Amino acid sequence: MSNIKLIIEERPSDIGNFMVGRLLPFREKRMVGPFSFIDHMGPTVMSDHKNLDIPPHPHIGLSTLTYLFEGNVMHKDGLGTEVEIKAGQVNWMTAGKGIVHSERTPEYLRHSTKSLHGLQIWVALPKDLEQMEPEFFHAEAEEIPIWENNGVQYKLIAGEVLGHKSPIPVYSPLYLLELKSTARTTVKIGDELFGESGIYILEGAIENDGNTFEPKQLLVAKESSLCEFTMQENTTIYIFGGEPFPEERFIYWNFVASSKELIEQAKTKWLNQEYPPVPGETDFVPLPERRI
Repeated sequence: MSNIKLIIEERPSDIGNFMVGRLLPFREKRMVGPFSFIDHMGPTVMSDHKNLDIPPHPHIGLSTLTYLFEGNVMHKDGLGTEVEIKAGQVNWMTAGKGIVHSERTPEYLRHSTKSLHGLQIWVALPKDLEQMEPEFFHAEAEEIPIWENNGVQYKLIAGEVLGHKSPIPVYSPLYLLELKSTARTTVKIGDELFGESGIYILEGAIENDGNTFEPKQLLVAKESSLCEFTMQENTTIYIFGGEPFPEERFIYWNFVASSKELIEQAKTKWLNQEYPPVPGETDFVPLPERRI
């Protein structure tokens, strides 16, 4: 019997001046483990007069994870952080009780042709930490664990699993794995996964129980312990998941919280511009009337 519980197709979403493919949240599956939001950015090529420009906007109750396959993004936040994110690096910003950040094309690339492709992810915080002080962590590409097994290259972007641990300071049991194959091979790692798990297919295809699944599909497993599938040659997938929280999470715009009261407080603070601003930036994203 197939272990696939749900198939989520990537859906187009406008995030300002940039279109992305949205995977989570989904009406039938709001979260997978602590993962509450996943956007696939690109691939896109921007001309010399088009840039990524996401003005300062707030978050609460989550950590953001930015992982680029190609391209460059300048991250600035209310802690005073100013870091250029490059392909293979991991940008991890924990909002906690509230943080504001912007994401833009770096200045030195704004008048040239450039590409952008990657994942933007939100990981909800446990209830006892969702009001923690904001933090920021940046990992270089060479700091991320990489190994090979049975012809598959594994990269542990975040979390702890399969006997490896990423340097990213996560706050609940989780994993985000990249798997790359050059030849057809069967992967059986379910016994070492835990909680809920999902597979996102970036390129190539995987086979399970006589079915073939292709790019822009997110497969949610019935049980992580039954995770077995075949990767076709030249396939790249992302396996993510972990222990789900006992409490429901509410999502409004960029806010994630275990109570609607915290959401309302965050909305009021943003309307009143009470969060520490991003140094050197004066524009901002208005509070929307609709949910995410």
